[in-house]
Formats: sequence, C-alpha cells, structure tokens
Amino acid sequence: MQLSYVAVCGGSNLDVGGIPDAPLITHDSNPGRVIVSAGGVGRNIAAGIARLDVPVTLLTALGADSAAGSVRGGSPGVDFSHALILPDMATSTYLYLADETGDMVLALSDMEIMSALTPAYFERHLDVLNAASVVVLDANLPEESLRYLADHVTAPLFADPVSTKKAMKLLPLLDKLHTLKPNRLEAEVLTGCSDPEEAVQALLRAGVKQVFLSMGSSGVCCGSGAHVTRIPVHHLPTANTTGAGDAFTAALTVAHVKGLDLEASTRFAMDCVLQKLQMEVLSQ
Repeated sequence: MQLSYVAVCGGSNLDVGGIPDAPLITHDSNPGRVIVSAGGVGRNIAAGIARLDVPVTLLTALGADSAAGSVRGGSPGVDFSHALILPDMATSTYLYLADETGDMVLALSDMEIMSALTPAYFERHLDVLNAASVVVLDANLPEESLRYLADHVTAPLFADPVSTKKAMKLLPLLDKLHTLKPNRLEAEVLTGCSDPEEAVQALLRAGVKQVFLSMGSSGVCCGSGAHVTRIPVHHLPTANTTGAGDAFTAALTVAHVKGLDLEASTRFAMDCVLQKLQMEVLSQ
C-alpha cells in the first residue's frame, strides 16, 4: 500500500555557524570553520521524515533570495510547493557561534518572516492539511495560527514545543493534540510537574493522546491512556546533539504512519536518532 504524506507546518532557516579551532578569544578574530546548512525546526522535522522515505510537504515561508535556494537545496525529498514565497522579506536566518567542542555559545535569529504564516495562509491550504496522514506543528508558528490549525485540521496533530517559552503557546491546545514531544523543562512549564511520570500523566489528563517526554541520556518517558513507562536509551555516541529532538519528532511521525504502538514508536525513534548521531561522529 502506498504511504500517504505528512504535512509539516513550521519554520525554515538558513543556519550559519562558526566553530573555533581553540577556546574562543573575545574581541578578536578566531581561526575556525564556518558551516552553512538548511535548518529550522519545521524544516528539520520534514527533512527527517523524507530521509525515512515518507512523502512530506512543508508549509513554511521563504524569501526570494539565495538563502531560500540553499534551504530548498539542503532539503532533498521535501515538497516546498505549498510554501509561502515573500520577495520583500528575507528568509529566516539563524547565526550562531559555538565553542571548540561544538556547543553553542551565542546565537542570533532573524525570524521576522514567520509572522507571515497567518491563519489566512493555512486556510488556503486546509485541503492539503486535512488530506495528510499526520500534521506536525512547530511552536515557532504565531499563536493565532496554532489556534487556527488546532480548531480546523482534522488529521492527527503532532506538536513540538521548541522551547520553554514557545511551549506555552500550546497550553490552550493540549486537548486537540494527538502527540506531544516535550523535553523535561518544556513538560514542567506546561504542567508544573518536575517528575517525568507525573508530567506525562498531567499532559494525558489534559487531553493529549500520546506523550513522549525526552530525558536525554536517561531515555524517554512515554504514555498513552493510563499507561506510562520509561524506556532507557542505549549508549549515546560523543557528538553534538543539536537537532536530535527534531530527528526524534520526525521518527515518531513516521512510526505513527507505519502503525507502530507506543513503545515500538519510542524505540524506533531512539534508533533513528542514534543512527543520526553515529553518522555525524563518522563524518567528523
């Protein structure tokens, strides 16, 4: 049977990063590497779904600039045919400076174009959204657009909170979500519970059908209905884990399309993230 497609609603960035060869010296020029790549939570999730051989369309906003071309070119398999193209605005850009180990030290994001992803834009594409197997929401979207999508999309809604601040946009929508993938801090902000099991139970009581709370090297606390369990993670390779959460959300989406249950979905997503990190270690 041919797989249906997934629709992702969210941001697309051009990521520009600098990694020094040695500890950073402030107020000076530091030798190192500059890395330019396609990014953005929505785009990252869509690209991860495409890598797992599931058709995916990305509803996002791009300028008519070279950065947009780089985002498209760096996203093989992702359908941008429904993207909003705005010639008078710059494609969202994320500029970061890391330390010599690859951990981010400072960043600046120019995401003004995200404000153009209005309810009116999504309304024009509601038929595309409702024909999808799953619709994934990136909490970078404007609050009013998230509300519109929660009220009008009939396909199962998956959501990535993105950050503790942006997670709060999802609080009024929890009973409309099929699946939520927070980390510990995001779950605590949404529930007031610091214990992972209690946080998952609170989110399920709020109406979310499935919760996958990522705990880094401690694994995942997941739940559905009255069932809550912890699944440990295998040994994590030493690597920059930036983007691992987006890869996990992408894999959870594919697991749902494939009909996997709660625990099988978690293990499938963990395996996909581990493979991603191992490939990055080998490429270094």
